[in-house]
Amino acid sequence: MKILLVGEYSRLHNSLKEGLEKLGHDVTLVGKQDGFKKYPVDIKVQSVLPREGLTNKIIQATYKISKVNIYALENALMWYLQLRKLKGFDVVQIYNESIAKTHTNLEIKLFNVLKKNNKSIFLLSCGIDYISVNYAFTKKFRYSILTPFLKNTKLKNEFRFILNKLKPNSKRLSDYITNNVNGIIASDMDYHLPLKNHTKYLGLAPNPINTDLIQYQPLDVNKKIIIFHGINSSAYVKKGNIYFDKALKIIEKKYPNKVEIIITRDLPYSNYIQHYKNCHILLDQVYAYDQGYNALEAMARGKVVFTGAETEWLEHYDLTEDEIAINALPNENSIAKKLEWLIQNPEKILEISSAARRFIEKEHDYILASEKYINMWTKVL
Repeated sequence: MKILLVGEYSRLHNSLKEGLEKLGHDVTLVGKQDGFKKYPVDIKVQSVLPREGLTNKIIQATYKISKVNIYALENALMWYLQLRKLKGFDVVQIYNESIAKTHTNLEIKLFNVLKKNNKSIFLLSCGIDYISVNYAFTKKFRYSILTPFLKNTKLKNEFRFILNKLKPNSKRLSDYITNNVNGIIASDMDYHLPLKNHTKYLGLAPNPINTDLIQYQPLDVNKKIIIFHGINSSAYVKKGNIYFDKALKIIEKKYPNKVEIIITRDLPYSNYIQHYKNCHILLDQVYAYDQGYNALEAMARGKVVFTGAETEWLEHYDLTEDEIAINALPNENSIAKKLEWLIQNPEKILEISSAARRFIEKEHDYILASEKYINMWTKVL
């Protein structure tokens, strides 16, 4: 098949592309190189207007006075300039309801052109969208990325982007896209649960991890235990990084001679990987039921990852024996207690490291995951 993957924010679509190509399909990836992460794409849709300096100040002032969002208009233009290349595909999969990050009417027009010029179009639910945000806002999760805001509405400014997804235009866009795609696929439990009763929902296809590229790295626990905390500043509050920071202060004070702590901020993807390659334990995120892409890649390398590993995830994968990832709860004492257990029982680090790799190979191998996507697409077609 000829397949177009639209959007890339976590390397998910890159790994899916690699798996699909291994299976003999012709795959093109189009999108922005997201912020500091800079994941590769085949067709780059790149902004040219600066996001800082005098030009940025003028654009921001224009928006305050006229409510005309020049950046949103530019986003739409950059996508429309690429449309002649985005036709003739058997399957188009969009990464988000908002393809171009522009005005609702322009988003709908862009979606309609993609739908008209290709045989089918699917939505991958793997990020912030109306359905998952509304599910979190109405407190259907025990905790979620919205928990800090729901506890303290003074954080409204930090959650502005997420809360915008609840506005009428975002709901209108969501309703239009979800009603007009051929089907919706979720990448993990945090998106699967909100979609369970949706008429277009096809099911969960696990995040594909390229286990050929990512090598397992056996750990040595005879020296200091290295704990890595890589921070994305823009998601610090939403991912619960504050609990990791507080827990690390407890551990650093209690075990100064037994641990080495590495903390980084906003590293490009390739640098980020280099910084955590020698760690034993990686602190990923708190407010999640399942592992995101970053956690899964670390688990494939054999790291002990503190992330989402809730009951719903255990039940979905029928996990009852091996400890595969550490469920990080929004409580620094709970996190510190689990870190302390690992420091005092380094053999557990080795056991979890090995079990994490086996889990990735069984459930997230990029070729097996790609086959699940193909099965979902072709079942509808």
